[in-house]
Amino acid sequence: MAMVNQKQNLEVLEAEAHIWNQVFNYINSTSLKCATELGIPDVIHKHGGPMTLTELLDALPAVDKAKANCMYRLMRTLVHSGFFVLEKLNSSNEEGYSLTPAPRLLVGDRPMSMKPFVISQIDPILTESMHHLGRWFQTTHDRTTFHTANNGTSFWEQKERNPRFSHLFDQGMESDTPMVASVITRDCRQVFEGLDSVVDVGGGTGTLAKAIAEAFPQIHCTVLDLPHIVAGLEGRRNLKYIEGNMFDYIPPSDAVVLKWLLHDWSDEESVKILKKCKEAVTSNGKRGKVIIIEMVVKENESVETQLLLDMLMMATFKGKERTEKEWADLISDAGFSGYRIYPVLPLRSIIEIYP
Repeated sequence: MAMVNQKQNLEVLEAEAHIWNQVFNYINSTSLKCATELGIPDVIHKHGGPMTLTELLDALPAVDKAKANCMYRLMRTLVHSGFFVLEKLNSSNEEGYSLTPAPRLLVGDRPMSMKPFVISQIDPILTESMHHLGRWFQTTHDRTTFHTANNGTSFWEQKERNPRFSHLFDQGMESDTPMVASVITRDCRQVFEGLDSVVDVGGGTGTLAKAIAEAFPQIHCTVLDLPHIVAGLEGRRNLKYIEGNMFDYIPPSDAVVLKWLLHDWSDEESVKILKKCKEAVTSNGKRGKVIIIEMVVKENESVETQLLLDMLMMATFKGKERTEKEWADLISDAGFSGYRIYPVLPLRSIIEIYP
């Protein structure tokens, strides 16, 4: 009996520890945001080697030096999270902080820096809605948790009303594109072979389209986005911008590219978008294709990230991250005959779909 009670007590303590870990897990992401905003990855990268706490504080002039012990505690948490490494210095008994691969992606002046992405995705405007998830489940009129948290205002309406957040969010989305563009234009060239024209729907300022246009000079690339996003943007030899709404019209082309777009929308809305894409790739007498760059949810080492992002899509946009079965159903419902998946990125794949 004593052994049974001991086992039960151990299970209770382990359960308590698991709950504690989940409750306080948000501190990991907000600590990372803090380090990114302060520019800690930048100064360590610029230093070119391990930095002591004193050196780090001296390189951050805006930081209150009286908070040295607090900075030590912040860095201790980020070392534990795997974002920095604490190394013994050869010249003394002191220890210095070095970058691991992840924070190298947070150095601000690098072409593939994820610094804007980190700061934008942990902004209170996005995270606040998750605090209203329970209330949203009990309502019948709010489309998303974001509506519940913002008095019926949608994410897109809030973005339009808040220039600070709009700029921050657009920067975050744009910062995600260079890495994706580099991989697909280098390792998936077969996807673009034989194409004369491509329309990047919702392509923003054209980061992806520019990469495609540069890698494949024979392809005429068009960026389609809302007027306030592409207004004033100038094209180049094989790149142009068009104002428009993807729910109304997509210009004819050999291929339509949708990068990280359909997960923002419900199945019904995604079918409407895909039907417009089908019109675009068949209206010129050819049988083109749609190139989707999205997550395909499956059991692998990234499953937790996939599930968390799915919750964010549900709460913010009424969108979703989809399994292959859900993608197949969506593609079929939109009237396409087949698809092929290239798992080219740890978290995302290229999905080619054909009329």
